[in-house]
Amino acid sequence: IEEVDAIIDKSGSTVSAEIQGYVDCCIKLSGMPDLTMTFVNPRILDDVSFHPCVRFKRWESEKVLSFIPPDGNFRLISYHISSQSIVAIPIYLKHFISFREGKLDITVGPKQTMGRQVENVSVEVPMPKAVLNCTLVPSQGKYSYDPVSKVLQWDVGKIDPTKLPNIKGSISLQAGSAPIESNPAVNVNFTINQMAVSGLKVSRL
Repeated sequence: IEEVDAIIDKSGSTVSAEIQGYVDCCIKLSGMPDLTMTFVNPRILDDVSFHPCVRFKRWESEKVLSFIPPDGNFRLISYHISSQSIVAIPIYLKHFISFREGKLDITVGPKQTMGRQVENVSVEVPMPKAVLNCTLVPSQGKYSYDPVSKVLQWDVGKIDPTKLPNIKGSISLQAGSAPIESNPAVNVNFTINQMAVSGLKVSRL
């Protein structure tokens, strides 16, 4: 399981990205099996913490996970990969948000997903205080605007690469409010099954 936290600037470049990863196991083996697990590229892992069953010396010398697993579910290792590594963020946004014109237009699309589907996509835009309401048309999913917290929430669902999800429409401001120049940060959450963003691969078990 990998969780990536990234900041992307408006040109689409990654400003910073960090990955927190976990290897979770479900073991149903009889006896006291002695397992070894190796990765194709273990050098990318920073700051690894291990379950007590892992033989640490062997990891230190050979970068091999050697362990006699407990039964059932447990977390074998957790690791961190800092932003020094190049992280390809598997999703992009095209956006036009202008408070002066009272317009909003956002499109979400996948990139470099190795053919995997991007799911559970949600987009959140915190708006300036002067925004009273948003009247929008999403091409898929549903949206809500909370006039108290001033947050626009768009639940997109799955991305179909042949017909990218889009939401557009108008933003209404309080009468007489000063022109707003603010660039809101757009928060995007998503999941992709069976894909490690870091490129970490298991060599063998």
